[in-house]
Amino acid sequence: MSLKQDKQAALQALSQRWQALSPREQRLMSFGAALLVVMVVWLAALAPALRTVREVPAQQAVLDAQWQQLKDLQSQAQTLQQQPRITQTEALRALQSSTTEHLGNSAQLQTLGERSTVTLKAVPAPALASWLAQVRTQARAVPVQAHLQRSAASDMATTGPEAKATNPSSANAPIALNTIMWSGSVVLSLPAP
Repeated sequence: MSLKQDKQAALQALSQRWQALSPREQRLMSFGAALLVVMVVWLAALAPALRTVREVPAQQAVLDAQWQQLKDLQSQAQTLQQQPRITQTEALRALQSSTTEHLGNSAQLQTLGERSTVTLKAVPAPALASWLAQVRTQARAVPVQAHLQRSAASDMATTGPEAKATNPSSANAPIALNTIMWSGSVVLSLPAP
């Protein structure tokens, strides 16, 4: 027997079985087959498309936020490129001023040639972030290496310049219990002479 004959025999057996069913059973089988076809079409074509349509607004919001962040970074880069060049001496003065202003006694600055190493001791995270942004824009110093360790403030007793770094308006304000502190060193590259 060939494949074609097997196929015809199977179709003939199905046709005979179909004819043997009562009209009610035929309707039920037709309805079941139609329901099965609708379910397969739904699962294979419509459900994934509808899921994609539902997820698009959230994905669009994420992409818009990323796009805005890139535009902000581009704007910052263009601003930095447009700033006039400063000498190494001016950059060092700006770095010292910023370090004293933002980090107080929590940081020690050592300079050797075009590199400055700032040793940090329990510096609040907001003060460190603010300081890094300021030295990048004002001193044109670029961080080239950082070895930092994270810790939490141990108590409310910390006051003085460290607290001033967190809240410059209050020289003796306590640091909150859950403030993240950083210790370690940051190596900065100053503009070439």
